[in-house]
Amino acid sequence: MRSIADLARIAGVSVSTVSRALTGKGTLNEKTRERVRALADAHGFRLNVAAQNLRLGRTGAIGVLLPLGHERCQHLSDPFFSAMLGHLADELAERGYDLLLSRVLPKRKDWLDDFVRSGRTDGIIVIGQSDQGATLNRTARSYRNMVVWGAHDPANAYITVGSDNVAGGQIAARHLVARGRRRLAYFGNIAAPEFAAREAGFLETLPDDIRRDVDIVPVHLTPEGSYEAAMAYFGAGNRPDGIFAASDIIAMSVIGAAAEHGIAVPRDMSLIGFDDVLVARIATPPLTTVHQDIAGGARLLVDLLCRRLAGEHVASVTLTPRLVERESS
Repeated sequence: MRSIADLARIAGVSVSTVSRALTGKGTLNEKTRERVRALADAHGFRLNVAAQNLRLGRTGAIGVLLPLGHERCQHLSDPFFSAMLGHLADELAERGYDLLLSRVLPKRKDWLDDFVRSGRTDGIIVIGQSDQGATLNRTARSYRNMVVWGAHDPANAYITVGSDNVAGGQIAARHLVARGRRRLAYFGNIAAPEFAAREAGFLETLPDDIRRDVDIVPVHLTPEGSYEAAMAYFGAGNRPDGIFAASDIIAMSVIGAAAEHGIAVPRDMSLIGFDDVLVARIATPPLTTVHQDIAGGARLLVDLLCRRLAGEHVASVTLTPRLVERESS
């Protein structure tokens, strides 16, 4: 037996079915998979995946890039990244792709062009725009096999999937005001467009007499950085009765710092996060948060990219956030 076509003829199936059976990629009836593999073993056939991909002009891999231009200290252990990567890995495996992960600390403007030219992947999913909008736009004008998780901007050349962050900020503002909270603060890093949009939605929804006195607290997005910022803020004597945090990780750091200063959540201060990652549900107290559909977003990212790879025209998608009310507010 010299080729995959020989094995397909003996098994009475298509070449693509043999490929899925031997690589373990894609969906296939388990009995068919086992029968094809048994025949391959009986005839001593081994699939040369590298040669197959070379003939097809593909790598069989999708690059997932995390550019950290604005937050170089963030790690892949961040609960949002972990959740998104898990869902992406599952979705890509269902489509028969491997995932090539790269945490990028941009040093040059052409880092993304360099990755594209490397030819290591068939397409790219970028998780977060960070402060790299100009780089993403430049690459997208000549490279179509890319989708980005993040806020949509009609001026951008690239396709995005992301939550309506302005609406998320509006949800947080309305909830705190409904709770009777008047002295408010926002904790976030507006260098990322998603966090800037959350702040904008939050502020624009507040009544004038509340908005003019809102504290804007710049924080790093790591647990350590946000905790230090919150400790300094409360240590300076600030005592808001309501806080909107740009992420659940920031919110949980704020809870810890507040407790160190004798501020009880939610008795003295209502707190809202953003993301609804798993740890938000088991925080003490459980965290009220603005939920964004991470699993649905991952499915859309993979689907839109695969459709682009197939030559289809696709458009950006904006997901609607919703409030998940728990004990912290």
